[in-house]
Amino acid sequence: MGLKESLRVMVVDDMATSRGLITQALDDIGVKNYITENDGKKALDRLSSNPVHLVLSDYNMPGLDGLGLLKAVRSSPPTQKIGFILVTGRPTPEIVNEAKRLGLNNMIKKPFTAASMKQCIESVVGRL
Repeated sequence: MGLKESLRVMVVDDMATSRGLITQALDDIGVKNYITENDGKKALDRLSSNPVHLVLSDYNMPGLDGLGLLKAVRSSPPTQKIGFILVTGRPTPEIVNEAKRLGLNNMIKKPFTAASMKQCIESVVGRL
């Protein structure tokens, strides 16, 4: 079984359309083992009991935003080694610097293509 088949991914975005675009890109590149969450807090609860290999999280979400989720993931032993990619339409220098400080693995700017998503994921987990 290759990495594509075994990689477990969580997609976190409060917008159903954005979740759909991300999961469609995952389908297009052959990553089928993913779960979705529409809220940072619910995602964190779910990750604590069921860790994945990689989180693709929107930055701008109510309550616990992408950076808050990243900080929480990195501060908990069961989840601190999970790969984390931030998905944002506006990667300002402040967001980028804070994300790097918190241990972000990579970032992808909206809009993205399946090819750019694959490249982004491969930079974190290796060749798919």
